[in-house]
Amino acid sequence: MLHSPGMERKSVLFLVGFFCFLNAEKLLFRDKHQWLEEVDGRRQGEEAPSFPFQDPTLPWDQRLDDLVSRLSLEEIVPQTLAVYGSHTPAIPRLNINPYVWITECLHGEVNTYGTSFPQSIGLAASFSDELVYDVAEATSYEVRAHWNQNRKQGTYASGIGLSCFSPVINIMRHPLWGRNQETYGEDPYVAGKLVQGYVRGLQGDNSRYVRANAGCKHFDVHGGPENIPVSRFSYDAKVSMRDWRMTFLPQFKMCVDAGSYSLMCSYNRLNGVPACANQQLLTNITRAEWGFGGYVVSDAGAVSNIISEHKYLKTPEETVAACIKAGCNLELGSTIYTATSQAIAKGLLTEQQVRDNVRALMYTRLRLGEFDPEEMNPYNAINMSVVQSDLHRELALQAAMKTFVLLKNDGLLPLTKIYNRVAVVGPFAQEANEIYGDYSPSVSPQFTTTVAQGLVKLGRTVIAASGCNGVKCTSYSRDGITDAVEGADLVFVALGTGSAIESEGNDRADISLPGRQFEVLLDAVRIANGKPVILLLFNAGPLDVTWAKFNPKVSAILECFFPGERTGDAIYRTLTASGGTNSIPAGRLPATWPSYLTQVPPITNYDMAGHTYRYYDGEPLYAFGYGLSYASFLYSSLTLSDQSIVGGQNITATVGVLNTGKMDADEVIQVYVSWPDTKLVVPKIQLVAFTRVLIKAGEHKLVDLVVTPERISVWGDDGWTYVEGKMTVYAGGQQPNQRTSSGSNILQASFLVN
Repeated sequence: MLHSPGMERKSVLFLVGFFCFLNAEKLLFRDKHQWLEEVDGRRQGEEAPSFPFQDPTLPWDQRLDDLVSRLSLEEIVPQTLAVYGSHTPAIPRLNINPYVWITECLHGEVNTYGTSFPQSIGLAASFSDELVYDVAEATSYEVRAHWNQNRKQGTYASGIGLSCFSPVINIMRHPLWGRNQETYGEDPYVAGKLVQGYVRGLQGDNSRYVRANAGCKHFDVHGGPENIPVSRFSYDAKVSMRDWRMTFLPQFKMCVDAGSYSLMCSYNRLNGVPACANQQLLTNITRAEWGFGGYVVSDAGAVSNIISEHKYLKTPEETVAACIKAGCNLELGSTIYTATSQAIAKGLLTEQQVRDNVRALMYTRLRLGEFDPEEMNPYNAINMSVVQSDLHRELALQAAMKTFVLLKNDGLLPLTKIYNRVAVVGPFAQEANEIYGDYSPSVSPQFTTTVAQGLVKLGRTVIAASGCNGVKCTSYSRDGITDAVEGADLVFVALGTGSAIESEGNDRADISLPGRQFEVLLDAVRIANGKPVILLLFNAGPLDVTWAKFNPKVSAILECFFPGERTGDAIYRTLTASGGTNSIPAGRLPATWPSYLTQVPPITNYDMAGHTYRYYDGEPLYAFGYGLSYASFLYSSLTLSDQSIVGGQNITATVGVLNTGKMDADEVIQVYVSWPDTKLVVPKIQLVAFTRVLIKAGEHKLVDLVVTPERISVWGDDGWTYVEGKMTVYAGGQQPNQRTSSGSNILQASFLVN
């Protein structure tokens, strides 16, 4: 998705959008002065006319029919355009105000004053759909607060609306993809469970009104490249029907099942057809098969790219016709849809198709409460007091702690004493911008704690030094590291990537620590001279930390991702286990960390063979689902509800877990399956159920996990089917058969599929 603070900041595309805006200005703003005059007149006591679509006692369909029937073709067209820096025009004769479709809400409302929660890849590591729900709910309150404030002032600012272009649920298919940080990891099922938490948390549980509507993206078969080795704007993703159905579609279906009001079609072609003009994708599968009733919005400029980048069609008229017929309701970032009337005149579209196209957009606005009396919608009472409230800042802290993954610990952690001298070095030691992750709110410095600020309580003297000229670390000051580390009793090395290195429009070339960061680590360990060293990592895509993993002079490695505004506070509490049960690490890696980049196929190869843990070849550095704890757990029993099922039935795995440690702690219980021998292409192993559960020290819990038919079905030559024979089930705190162990034992059982 092209929007600030991502690629829309890139100058070329900004100019394209700017000129598109100029071309559409007359169409979008021709009623502006009339609208202002009429609003001013109403303020002086004029009685506004009333229409059936404004009658809250009528059924939704009846109101929608009335609304759409009253719109002229000339009024409909600009309602199907979302232009950066603008809004849809008012329709004064129908008392319809402007509307803003452009809003980003990934982990807080983007580019507005707000609370910065952990980035999505970190939330994925929590393996908690409940946490994602809470973060999305808090975000939606802040989104609604900004909208309410602006609306009362008569302001309709681009970027501050109620319709979110979030979340990103493309799988983390390749370690070098620039947008890995925005995803929920590499597993379709995990992404699907978390997106359902997000959609429900964001949209709210009011039976009548939507607090803010979700928009799952980028639909579909989208996951790199951004710019290396080719551009995302013209890329053609070649995918088999089996991989499409089993890897790239499931999480989007779960998004639809959760009730999302929107999907965003992606930049790429899909087997030769641009996603935003792909009828098989947007209508045949999404609407006919899944029953999706919401709207589809294009990625920014994706409609114009059909002409300029893909060379798929030649004229605006045939392009708008193809996109509307395919099922793309709203064009974002370009103005090809202004050719709608000309397309009708040429017989490429009918007026009825255009009217049908706008229905989902107007229905969404109905459900957001736009056309109901102000006092009926409880969300209209939300005000700016919720933004950066104590409640939201505390959630940001708790969420950050639940995202951390402990990769290594020789017993040093948790820290239990105050040290005389502590060194905090590396480009992330005092970094206050890159810790948020891409698509973050604008956070006041007073609400942010850096790594060094958080760790200041660990030492009587704490010395911080970057050693680098920013996170890219293209130049390195060894003297600064030496001065900080010499004489220290405890050393922290804070390394990573950040949006400067991996982000929208910005793929990585390799998995190495950026620039000269590895030198920072080597020197810190050497100068520490045997004193404990803890490595803190801030990244989304995997990093090659093989040296640190196997070097005994590095006592611990904590993967922090991009924790948001409470970074320093959360790290301190986690390292010291001083923040309650959430400060006991329980995060799990949401993606495979390869030992070598050569273990992974090229980013342009969309065949799933070799990609993600489900089809992985070789021994990874760290496996999907891996993570350590300060507690220890014994898996005592695994029983299945049935020994034999017919394809299409649920089966329940009951797992017994004992906390054998001394701390109350969360445990992420993971249930995997493998298939019997078959001629069909199936994953080597697949996660089919998981839950994050609190288990007190010495407590034994029995936990039921339901495995639904969708988790064990496979795509065959004739569609969905089941492989007959013995299915093997594994339960534990990590993947089975891994060389790098979290200490969890793995239990095994089986059942027959008939």
